[in-house]
Amino acid sequence: ATPRKTVIYMNEQTLPDRYDAPIDDGKNRIEPGTLYLVATPIGNLADLSARAVRVLSGVDFIAAEDTRNSGRLLSYLDIHKPMISYFEHNKRERGETICERLKGGESCALITDAGMPAISDPGEDLVKLCIKNGIKVEAVPGPVAFATALAISGMNSRRFTFEGFPPAEKQERKKLFYKNTNNISL
Repeated sequence: ATPRKTVIYMNEQTLPDRYDAPIDDGKNRIEPGTLYLVATPIGNLADLSARAVRVLSGVDFIAAEDTRNSGRLLSYLDIHKPMISYFEHNKRERGETICERLKGGESCALITDAGMPAISDPGEDLVKLCIKNGIKVEAVPGPVAFATALAISGMNSRRFTFEGFPPAEKQERKKLFYKNTNNISL
């Protein structure tokens, strides 16, 4: 039999047919009561891993930084799962709600607009809350902006500091950049 080939189109980008490849090795089962941190593409949809698609398809619900933005990604992937918003201004209330659902045996994927959840992101608080409550947290690796930028910078990558997003206040930003310009070495 000829292998089935699936190609999904969006903005002239295609996802490779590897998304159809069966993976049933026991490692890729969706576990009840587990929070999955799923990295999403930073700018190129082809960077989304096959495992990320499987996890997003298999969990009971998805917690998203911006449900409108994430909804477009999920629609593109033809994934139809209930979504709950989880962002900086509702993280306390929604974190408790998500944990209760996880303790009840549901599985959840946490996604951001782009990149890895919990890296300079309110997902960090949800991970801490899950750990405090004895809830399993698993990462589905993928694109990470700071690592990508460091890799192509030519800078010494043996030791580096990641400061997260710069402060919104101009004076604080100046202090941060001044402090760090003294530590740059190529």
